[in-house]
Amino acid sequence: MIRKILKFIGKLILYFFGISIGLVILFKFVPVPFTPLMFIRSVEKIGTDEKIIWKHDWLSIDEMSINIQKAVIASEDGKFTSHNGFDIKAIQKAYTNNQKGKKIKGGSTISQQTAKNVFLWPGRSYIRKGLEAYFTVLIELIWGKERIMEVYLNSIEMGNGIYGIEAASQHWFNKPAKNLTKNEAAAIAAILPNPRKFKAENGSNYIERRKNAIKRQMNFYNNPDYKKN
Repeated sequence: MIRKILKFIGKLILYFFGISIGLVILFKFVPVPFTPLMFIRSVEKIGTDEKIIWKHDWLSIDEMSINIQKAVIASEDGKFTSHNGFDIKAIQKAYTNNQKGKKIKGGSTISQQTAKNVFLWPGRSYIRKGLEAYFTVLIELIWGKERIMEVYLNSIEMGNGIYGIEAASQHWFNKPAKNLTKNEAAAIAAILPNPRKFKAENGSNYIERRKNAIKRQMNFYNNPDYKKN
């Protein structure tokens, strides 16, 4: 009986690695059609008075304004082009702050957020964080930085039922993402801590302060390493 159980577990592990690696390879070339969070948000609204909104338009990174790429790096992960998927100092700082009882802050990089958005579910369990680390290593090895940024900007939640930069750009500023100005890109990046609560246009004083800080930080970035200058 024990041998059968171990054999079954071994098969499950092999299936998991095979399927997960296969999906990562597939999504290196194929647009990600949906994410677990998109389904979760829709299910949450079933039985409520809220209308189910699902706006998601895939866009090639070459059709995105360089401003939005700089803005999310400035806002979310300043070391994105140089780390291997993990910002150890940011993780250590987040852990220290959380141990002191301060407001919980994450140390997740854009790579980690992308791994979570595409392959996993929201949450803070050790199992999910372990799987997040696993998928982060895979996408760093198989996708590379440009593809990670492309998938990130196409899959991240940017408003109530708004997913990806093209849908966000149309929703907030009635224009395609390739035409986003520095100010508009910074405004969208500024709401990412809680995109269902904050507004990119006519935002609160808090969002205005974040937006201005992001714009200042953007001045220090040339085109990311994965973009040809």
